[in-house]
Amino acid sequence: MIKTTIKELRYFLILWVTQSFSTLGSSITSFALIIWSYQEQESALTTALLSVCSYAPYVIMSIFAGALSDKWSKKAIMLVSDTFAAVCTVTVLALFCAGQLRIWHLYALNALSGLMNTVQQPASDVAVSLLTPKKYYQKISGMRSFSNSLNSILAPSLATAIFTFAGLKAVIVFDLITFVIAFLTLLFFVKIPDNQRIKSNESFLSSAKSGLEYLFKNRGILDLILFLAMINFTASMFNAVLPARLIPTDGGNNTYGLINTVSGAAMMAGSVFVSVLPAPKSRVRAICNSLLLSMSTENFMLALGRSVPVWCIGSVLGWICIPVMNGNMDTLFRGYIPIHMQGRIYSARNTLQFFTIPIGYVLGGFLVDKVFEPFMAVQQRNSIFCVLFGTEKGSGAAFMLLILGFVGVATCLAFRESKNIWQLEN
Repeated sequence: MIKTTIKELRYFLILWVTQSFSTLGSSITSFALIIWSYQEQESALTTALLSVCSYAPYVIMSIFAGALSDKWSKKAIMLVSDTFAAVCTVTVLALFCAGQLRIWHLYALNALSGLMNTVQQPASDVAVSLLTPKKYYQKISGMRSFSNSLNSILAPSLATAIFTFAGLKAVIVFDLITFVIAFLTLLFFVKIPDNQRIKSNESFLSSAKSGLEYLFKNRGILDLILFLAMINFTASMFNAVLPARLIPTDGGNNTYGLINTVSGAAMMAGSVFVSVLPAPKSRVRAICNSLLLSMSTENFMLALGRSVPVWCIGSVLGWICIPVMNGNMDTLFRGYIPIHMQGRIYSARNTLQFFTIPIGYVLGGFLVDKVFEPFMAVQQRNSIFCVLFGTEKGSGAAFMLLILGFVGVATCLAFRESKNIWQLEN
């Protein structure tokens, strides 16, 4: 049984392992650059704009990327996109070694990388469908979530360690090594089927239109995507606020790295459950309950907690069920959407589901820097706000996390009532 499974999934497994390794290298670089930028600027907004520049072109152009994904070779798209990302990384290394690296360089390079990821992501998603028999969809969703979780565990700790003891240059060199391994493996050892049936002769505009038309005709899928868009809005604000909450504490970078590592460990545990457990009776209920648990725990414990153990518990509760949500949603999408339309529909989904992320990052960073931190700075030490959130730098970020907790819970409860989403059970 195990031998048969490995044989049927051999190309997926090779691709999954090597691409996950490359993703780890990229994540370590991204994490180290967040630390570097916050140390340079001491601004949540400045740091958040790194992610905004990555997501903005991705969101804007994703709607048109499905045409490329459905027309061209998935393998060629992935190879070209990965190469371009590596060139951007080499540019960062060259600027840093020359002592010329500036924050605006990172903004520009992140924007270019995000643009290439626009094409790469739907191609990668369709490639997974082509390499995987349908009976393994939930299993491979759990496996991909597992690798993402392992990445979340290792990236913060490795980035912090390498950055602290060897510097940014060593971080980037490690990233480039992982790229070379993944690139050569994909080029020579992974065969992605070139199925003529999934090729599209539509123009870019027609492809974008057909993807959107499909979503608006299938309101359950559309409402589920909009649900995730609102969750992404809250989550991106959370990500913008988190460095401002944790880095100013006594533990500094180590505390920030630890909380991210714990989050990754929780996701890894959840990923194991998704991979080995049978399909739930209700995938929609699994999605809704997972997000409700996440939104109703971590924000509040990070806001009101004053110690690392409390923050760690909050991270576990906030992330342990996210792989359950991802696995069930991925299985719903792959089983529901025809494979010959997946490229353009995933592209339309990416635009609708992720357009709130850059908005959330900008708004979150702005509110922390310009509203909540200044507000807490002028409060009397015996005020209710200081009692709840403290008086040190980062108390404004704590106040904002509390508000995000209420927003997240309200979002989950509202979309849980959507009849269109529940009709996906049929």
